[in-house]
Amino acid sequence: MSILVVAEGTQEQSADEELIYTIDVSNWGSNPSTSSAVAIDETTGSTVTTTVFPTNTPTESSNTITLSPLKLLTKGHNYRIEVKFTIGSNIFECFFRVECTI
Repeated sequence: MSILVVAEGTQEQSADEELIYTIDVSNWGSNPSTSSAVAIDETTGSTVTTTVFPTNTPTESSNTITLSPLKLLTKGHNYRIEVKFTIGSNIFECFFRVECTI
């Protein structure tokens, strides 16, 4: 497994669900800031951030980044959610996958 993959690993979500994901950034440090999220539909290769994260405003608290609700997924598609954040003077990026199974 890549060190860029979050510890939470691959998630499953249905096309009808709207889920809020949190990421523990303790492996990179503490007190993250200026986080941002990008969503890529790995089935089509398209960036779909504005569709699946209509309100894209992640928040940071302690060692956790909370993403906006992920929704409007397409059944049978796989998504890579990339999260970029700053800790101190360093900019990090990590990702996780979401499989839309039903």
